Amino acid sequence: MTMVLVVDRRRRVADVVARVLCGVAALAGAGVLLLLMLHVVVNGAAALSIALFTQLPAPIGQTGGGIAHAVIGSVIIVGLACLWGIPLGIGAGVYLSETASPWLGNVARFSADVLAGIPSIVVGIFGYALIVTAMGGFSGIAGAFALGVIALPIIARTTEETLRLVPGDLREASLALGIPRWRTVLSVVVPTASAGLITGAMLAVARMAGETAPLIFTTLGNNFWNTDPTKPMATMTLTIFQYAIWPYEELHRQALAASLVLLLVVLLINVTVRLASRPGVRG
Repeated sequence: MTMVLVVDRRRRVADVVARVLCGVAALAGAGVLLLLMLHVVVNGAAALSIALFTQLPAPIGQTGGGIAHAVIGSVIIVGLACLWGIPLGIGAGVYLSETASPWLGNVARFSADVLAGIPSIVVGIFGYALIVTAMGGFSGIAGAFALGVIALPIIARTTEETLRLVPGDLREASLALGIPRWRTVLSVVVPTASAGLITGAMLAVARMAGETAPLIFTTLGNNFWNTDPTKPMATMTLTIFQYAIWPYEELHRQALAASLVLLLVVLLINVTVRLASRPGVRG
């Protein structure tokens, strides 16, 4: 009896210690994130203005100006990346979930997992070698290609896991009515899992919106107004990076303001994803 009490006491102590360590780790991680957000919010809010989003950069060393060119550039490049990355990623996920052979499916899943773990700067070098050298210069198209490569495995794996959650009874009922398999997938399975598919796409968009390294090798950046994706373009992340390393306080302030806007956009996307993925929420 005494031995049982001793063992039980040790288990309780170990449980309390483990809980405390986990709590400390969680608080430490959340604390770092909170400090980062406070720094960006406090310093970036002071530099927010209408001119920041409506004007082009002022000459180096002068005050004023804005990042309108970078905002439009980010929208164009991320939009182009979504045009090819999201449909291809969803198609790959549907194939892996519904029709892939075991051997090919395992190879595709392993490849997607490896691609998702590759550093983004390596993807940028790949985009430079494949697109920039072929086009003879940096461009928004090359940046959109690099961002699409980053989003592709995220969307594919999210789509596959979401479709696997659809009950098999729905597929069997559709097939029992004589509906072809391809139409069952498009008309029954995909609409049922639409909320999860949208969630995966939005997570990929948030990831693309925050990338900088691949754009350095593909888009390069531009301090002037440009909406032609075949030419070098500015993005918010590239502008933040460039302004942060230049020795001008005014540009540092604008970089913090742009960081705050980008942080709010990514936060809004993630909150929307959380709300859309709650149990009971349908697409």
